[in-house]
Amino acid sequence: MGALVLVALVAGAAAGMLRSAGGTGAEDRVRAVAAGLRCPACQGESVADSRSPIAAAMRQVVADQLAQGRDRDEIRRWFVQRYGPEILTDPPARGVRVLLWAVPALTLLGAGCAALRTLRPRRARTGGAVKRPAPGGRAARRAWWAGAAGLVALVAAVGLAADRLDRPPPQPPADPVAVAVQLAGDLEAQDRYAAAAQMYREALRDRPDDRVQLRLAFALLRAGDAAGAQQEARDVLAHAPDSPDGLLVLGLAQRGEQSAEAPRTLRRFLIVAPDHPAAPEISRLLSTRP
Repeated sequence: MGALVLVALVAGAAAGMLRSAGGTGAEDRVRAVAAGLRCPACQGESVADSRSPIAAAMRQVVADQLAQGRDRDEIRRWFVQRYGPEILTDPPARGVRVLLWAVPALTLLGAGCAALRTLRPRRARTGGAVKRPAPGGRAARRAWWAGAAGLVALVAAVGLAADRLDRPPPQPPADPVAVAVQLAGDLEAQDRYAAAAQMYREALRDRPDDRVQLRLAFALLRAGDAAGAQQEARDVLAHAPDSPDGLLVLGLAQRGEQSAEAPRTLRRFLIVAPDHPAAPEISRLLSTRP
């Protein structure tokens, strides 16, 4: 019996170690991808190193996509499509700049091969003796070296000039507000409304905006926080009393809390925005008893 218990303990410990090793491997994969992404809310920090909420949400997106089977390049393309190439810590070279690495290397390689063929002393066909260079050989060598040096200098000068011409104008970093809003929308598409609400709050902290605040209110409502949704909607309605979306989310939040004010708020919504896409459903709700 004691042997069985010991075997069970060893098996459990081994399983725990395997799970721990697997988790560490997954974290390493997330960090490897996140290290190539620039944190929009930080200066000079990658998503892997930043402690900002936006970076945390981006790391979660990376982890989710890795779990779905996407590789590093696919995830990087996904971020670039949404936020532009400036989201990468190492944007790829393009145009003439790509050739700047190839042309000098090929030129030097060709020059080296030519030097070996031209400057290497030739051996006589018989006896293996090395022929002495002709009287004018030294001058020819000096001329060859001077020409090779001039060619290398010319390639370097052209490379520097092309690099300046092809270098794109400096781009501002990705807008942290736009990134936070986009991340929030992606989280909402995954039915992760509480996390989306956090991203909307991050965006509002940097830049107040009624549209973002209403999206926050809707996310809170879907997350089950009717009181929080009401507060956000009232803040918008305080200076925009005829906001259709403000009235809509306020009325729905009041209805969720079974407030007697809900029907009046929703009727006002129908008066203000009779052509709103949600108007038919609100009319149906008002025609039935809660």
